[in-house]
Amino acid sequence: MPMYAFKCEKCGNEYEELVLRFGEKAPCPKCGTGRVKRLVSAPAPTITVRSKSSGGGSGCSAPSGSGFR
Repeated sequence: MPMYAFKCEKCGNEYEELVLRFGEKAPCPKCGTGRVKRLVSAPAPTITVRSKSSGGGSGCSAPSGSGFR
């Protein structure tokens, strides 16, 4: 579920809310009205998780003494 920022047109409250669908609007948690505007916000950064190789070291598969360094 994406998180969107909203601003209430009635009381001016700005808040963030998780919504199920793209066009859906979340009512204002302060005054309860549905007259809200979705704000434009910067995209969230993407986090990449990398796992370590099980062999340890640099992951080079050349046998030792083969002349490769």
